[in-house]
Amino acid sequence: MNSIRDFELPKHLRETLKKANKLEWITLFYLISVTIVMYLVLGSSQAMKAAWLEDVLSLVPSAGFLIANKINSKRPNNKFPYGYHRVFSIAFLVGAVALLGMGLFLIFDSSMSLIKAEHPTIGTMQIWGYNVWMGWLMIVVLIYSAAPAMWLGAKKIPMAKKLHNKLLYTDSSAQKADYLTALAAILGILGVGLGIWWADAAAAIFISGSILKDGFQHTKTAAMDLMDRYPERLLADVEDEIIIDVVQKVRSWPWVKDTKVRFREAGQVYFGQIAVVPHGEPKLQEIEAGYNEIRNIHWKLHDFTIDPVRELPNW
Repeated sequence: MNSIRDFELPKHLRETLKKANKLEWITLFYLISVTIVMYLVLGSSQAMKAAWLEDVLSLVPSAGFLIANKINSKRPNNKFPYGYHRVFSIAFLVGAVALLGMGLFLIFDSSMSLIKAEHPTIGTMQIWGYNVWMGWLMIVVLIYSAAPAMWLGAKKIPMAKKLHNKLLYTDSSAQKADYLTALAAILGILGVGLGIWWADAAAAIFISGSILKDGFQHTKTAAMDLMDRYPERLLADVEDEIIIDVVQKVRSWPWVKDTKVRFREAGQVYFGQIAVVPHGEPKLQEIEAGYNEIRNIHWKLHDFTIDPVRELPNW
């Protein structure tokens, strides 16, 4: 028995999905190791705390993708006749809200440290008989948190575009931008080492602002997708040209006088309705042939109906 992924994605994209799934498992184990080692050298640095919390949050989209991909592979049933496609949209919203909430918390926490003029201290620890400033260990850990993440993010972005998977894209873009977080935290730590006490809190606020911006943007996008906004291209705030192609294709049929089309996103694919005003009585063969033509335009056009009407509805 075929699963959803067997007929939702064309053959060449099934391999892309497998590779994305494998990279997410690698990402998950890598991020767990990052959060552990970063926690061990956290100290009293606000910048380190912000960077650590961001890495903890980075676990959400990775784990969400793996869980959503497993659920999405289930076939439709009596309880869920349309399948489980929206699970990706739900996971996207959960991750975005978590990001937004953490951004708000970190902005408040870091700002209070700055207002109270709290002077962070970065101590030393003994390694093989030598006193080592903890700041150097923090910097090494921050580099470890950024460099592999940049590579993983760069590998996932083209996969996210091919799969039209916003959860995967959010995960990849956040990881690719981790070097900014690491750089800000490193500058904050070095500032404390040079006696600039406010550098740590300032770096934390910068990191928090980046988290807050991403959280707000992703929450807005996820909410509008769940409200059945028209499908948009992954990297642009414009209607997907695939829908325009559908309208042009339907209007080219000789038996159609006029048409009106509406589609909505359901995870990686589109569901929709095509209303047509025919010339006379449409033949069943014409509707079936038209349905197959539309399906062949793009794999994202997953589930839709063609409805002959006397006049176009006021959508």
